[in-house]
Amino acid sequence: QVQLVESGGGLVQTGGSLTLSCAASGSVRSIDAMGWYRQAPGKQRELVATITSGSSRNYADSVKGRFTISRDYPNTVDLQMNSLKPDDTAVYYCRADGVLIYDFENKKDYWGQGTQVTVSS
Repeated sequence: QVQLVESGGGLVQTGGSLTLSCAASGSVRSIDAMGWYRQAPGKQRELVATITSGSSRNYADSVKGRFTISRDYPNTVDLQMNSLKPDDTAVYYCRADGVLIYDFENKKDYWGQGTQVTVSS
């Protein structure tokens, strides 16, 4: 099996920075795309940033210029978050799409368990 292990969440003041990291454990051969989503209290889960195996990056408008996504192939993705705002407070979830596993031919998708990011005013 594959498990997405997240780290880096915590409490930070407005204007501060955090870096989230996600690593896919297991016999991973390749991953088509990895990214981060978040869900704030009372809100729907939303895309924050994604990066493909071809290094194509996409960001939500609300985080452009503040967040940077990067990847160490094939199984690790980071999210550098700067100039954090209270509106960034949410549970952040790692996502891996199109995961190929050694000795398996079918691709699968995975979610991390989520890590809490809290930005105080």
